[in-house]
Amino acid sequence: MAIQSMKVPKEFLFRRIHSLMGFWFLIFLMEHLFTNSQMALFFTNGDLWFVRSVDFLNNLPYLHVIEILLLGVPILYHAVWGVMYMFTSKSNAFFSKGNTSLIKTGRNRAYWMQRMSAWVILVGIILHVAQMRVLNYPYKYQNQFYLPISVDPDLYSLANRLHVELYNPALIQSEQEHLSLLQERMKLVETRLNEKKLERAKPDEYDAEMGMIYQTIEKFEALKGHVSGLESRKLKETEVMAVSKSFGNLELLGVREAFRNPLTCVLYTIFVLAAVFHGFNGLWTFLITWGIILSGKAQSKAVLVCTGFMFVLGLLGMMGIWGTFFLG
Repeated sequence: MAIQSMKVPKEFLFRRIHSLMGFWFLIFLMEHLFTNSQMALFFTNGDLWFVRSVDFLNNLPYLHVIEILLLGVPILYHAVWGVMYMFTSKSNAFFSKGNTSLIKTGRNRAYWMQRMSAWVILVGIILHVAQMRVLNYPYKYQNQFYLPISVDPDLYSLANRLHVELYNPALIQSEQEHLSLLQERMKLVETRLNEKKLERAKPDEYDAEMGMIYQTIEKFEALKGHVSGLESRKLKETEVMAVSKSFGNLELLGVREAFRNPLTCVLYTIFVLAAVFHGFNGLWTFLITWGIILSGKAQSKAVLVCTGFMFVLGLLGMMGIWGTFFLG
């Protein structure tokens, strides 16, 4: 007798992938908040662990491809299916309509909070990316990074500790004038270079003058890139242009500037707490969905474990936000 194979419904597969992408988001969230919590330790004269971690990630080969495939695609997939669930699901944790029974249990309320926190995360991710990847993102010109920073009394010592150079409009103008002066001289250098190429009888022999000419051209190109970086963004009256060869240094200054605003700290607090709850409440659901915990006793213990990790990760998130606000 032939055994007929059962066809797995597509929606079942899509839901399982949605669950897996949520678990992947939680792993990223744990790494992200742990790294950010190190900012507060830096401002207490701690180590540059945050800067080194950010520099390591920024120097990964094919970084944009990695971000798209390992972050963008999973989060987008989870978000799209999550929005579909939010529009089709009905909550009866706090009120009921029609024949729907009102169920005031902890897990039913957690179900409602899971949906509400998803909206907070969706809006928060969009605003977070806009701020940290566009508005406060250090731009690279040749081998240096540039970012406008507001001036405050602690900025000078902090920049000195990070070996970050600060340029006000007067210093930027000085660099521009220096470049203009060299541009006139470079015409003579280029003329001499063409002459040397024509008059060389033995091209396989080393020519010291040719070496100096190319060194001069390289320095000039470096200065052009530097001035382009200084001119990349228009400075406000209270801003200077911060320059560093380390992306992590300027990322630290950019996050510090963002968290100097109490309103920003409050909004990020709501965002982080929603993300932490969503992640670990989703982890509990993930463990049940994939058959990892089956008995009621195991599920009850898993709630306690997930809640414990939720508080730990939430604390790390608050360290990154409010620790930077009070100590930075």
